[in-house]
Amino acid sequence: MKKLSLKINQKTKSYPIIIGSNIFSNFFQILKKNKLKFSRYLFVIDKNVPKKMIKIIYESNNKKRKKLHFFNANEKNKNQYNVNSIINVLLKEHFTREDCVVAVGGGITGDVTAFAASTFKRGINFINIPTTFLSQVDSSIGGKTGINTKNGKNLIGTFYQPKLVLSDTNFLKTLKKREIVCGYAEVLKHSIIADKKFYLYLNQNFKKIFKLESPFIEKAVFESCRIKKQIVEKDEKENGLRKILNFGHTFAHAYEATQNYSQKLNHGEAVILGMKTALNFSYKKNLIKKSNYYEIINHIQNSNLPNNLQKFFSPKDLRKIISFMSNDKKNKSNKINLILLEKIGKPIINKHFNQTYLYKFLKKELTN
Repeated sequence: MKKLSLKINQKTKSYPIIIGSNIFSNFFQILKKNKLKFSRYLFVIDKNVPKKMIKIIYESNNKKRKKLHFFNANEKNKNQYNVNSIINVLLKEHFTREDCVVAVGGGITGDVTAFAASTFKRGINFINIPTTFLSQVDSSIGGKTGINTKNGKNLIGTFYQPKLVLSDTNFLKTLKKREIVCGYAEVLKHSIIADKKFYLYLNQNFKKIFKLESPFIEKAVFESCRIKKQIVEKDEKENGLRKILNFGHTFAHAYEATQNYSQKLNHGEAVILGMKTALNFSYKKNLIKKSNYYEIINHIQNSNLPNNLQKFFSPKDLRKIISFMSNDKKNKSNKINLILLEKIGKPIINKHFNQTYLYKFLKKELTN
């Protein structure tokens, strides 16, 4: 399949997203074609990336121009300590703002690396090579960077746009089924909030996407990126429209934090649980029609996505969940801001609810 490409046009910067199979080996040729040239490169590489893929980049071009730094990517390591580790390498090796930092890994690697790049000498060039399904369809687009603290997820960060995003679907062949499901959560979210036609495509072809069949997997990545592109171009700093990308995420981030970012619940699984919770809440508030509600719920169940909140939490976790929800960065008062749904393609933003009401709602979700 030939390469697919999109261009993100934002006020601060424009950059291409290139999607295809087996394009990572042409990294330096792609840079040249896009008129990108840097003196030196620091590759920050997720330790989970297969060695044969690392070998491709290490043996290509001039080895003296490249420095490799390996990162053990997980939510607990998405912190200031690992940002400092990257910055210390840049300082020790005398990198300048004319050089480039390249993230090779999933969303955690991209977030941490981009945050370090945005702060080093007030900004060094950054390229993102997302290697997971989740990062290819979500975190690599839009310029958000961030790290976690004990108070919650992504509470420290910046907006910093890359020079290029290169999504090679060959990386996905090395992932476990659970990681494919994790990425599919964001693909499904994009269709629900913005594109009924794409949602129907997923409903028909989700099994082929899970099997990474071409051209279905490439189309899933491309269409998901296209939807996010349209949103972030209109609202780069999340002042209005971009908030719809957080559908299900206020619940999801609280679920992750309550589990202490353990392997028991990954980000995509939390997003699916969060979307289902937001759907249930929308239904309870009579915001979404019964037919639309069950259409999405049936898709989640038919595609065997995790959807049982009681499997992960009990009523004793409620105070923690509400506490993390109240600390969510999207809140501007003591009330909790939720993104809800009227129908597929029509989300509702800026709905605020007090903590007591949400506590009672979640208690019913965990006891019925």
